[in-house]
Amino acid sequence: MRSACRSPAPRWLAPVVFLLAGVCAAADPIRVNSFPNAKTLPLHVGVAQGIFASRGVDVQLSFTPDSKAQRDGLASGKLDVAHAAVDNAVAMVDAAKQDVVIVTGGDNGMNQFFVQPHIGSFSDLRGKIVIVDAPNTAYALLAKKILLKHGLKDGVDYTVKPVGGGRFRLQAMAEHKEYAAAVLNLPFTIQAEQLGLKSLGSTVEMLGPYQANGAFVRRGWAKANAALLERYIAAYVESLRRARDPAHRAECVAILAKELKLSAEVAERTYRQLVDPSTGFTPDAKFDLEGFRNMLALRAEMEGGDGAAAPEKYYDLSYYERAMVKLGK
Repeated sequence: MRSACRSPAPRWLAPVVFLLAGVCAAADPIRVNSFPNAKTLPLHVGVAQGIFASRGVDVQLSFTPDSKAQRDGLASGKLDVAHAAVDNAVAMVDAAKQDVVIVTGGDNGMNQFFVQPHIGSFSDLRGKIVIVDAPNTAYALLAKKILLKHGLKDGVDYTVKPVGGGRFRLQAMAEHKEYAAAVLNLPFTIQAEQLGLKSLGSTVEMLGPYQANGAFVRRGWAKANAALLERYIAAYVESLRRARDPAHRAECVAILAKELKLSAEVAERTYRQLVDPSTGFTPDAKFDLEGFRNMLALRAEMEGGDGAAAPEKYYDLSYYERAMVKLGK
């Protein structure tokens, strides 16, 4: 975020103040939108530690209640960068005919399939309500595929009800026992356990590799703001590296507790899972092509998407590659 340049200053400091003023003025605003969950940690770290600002990027961070609001904001030009499950970008291209493009990876979703305490198995969800964010994208499709593998068909054997992002799904399950199941991620999985809800397993363990969270933008905006986008990605990766560094554990736990209003225990447990090398953040937000291909196949199966489309239709990693050069890799 842009810092203020104060005065007055000693006369001998004038050249320094002038240079700092130039740095301040050079910070370019970028409107970034994400879900208010634990995967926002690198964004909060980068803002708090001045990592974005050091690369001349003024991050204007906002949060979405659901994926529809985020997609609409990006399509209308009210947002520049969206961080969410990249299935949403595919939906924007295929269903809404919006020219958006995925520019980074992020993680595999860190998702688990949670149910009410009285549900003993997937078969017990017959005739029940499964709550989702949007019914035709991302984690809703994971839920539908998992249930289909257990002989349950959407609209026939159970009902899907959209309620919004993870915190709304958790709240809905806590307040309405008739809402039998939902896919949840951090920190809501930990909070769900504390409420007595139970996990039937990890979605990755049940369905295989999956490219979930990533950054996507309007293709025209990316071309017009290539240098800014590259600086943003470089700063994001740098922020992610700091977040994953054990030397900054206490700092990151404190940020999670503050920004997500978590107890110290939940923040600590959330952080440990975020940085777990096998299930947490993908190092350097690298794009998982195998996981993306699996995601496209799942979408084609569940939504009748363009199963024959080349994966390259949806992503452009050239910005990421140039950003990594800025980082020396």
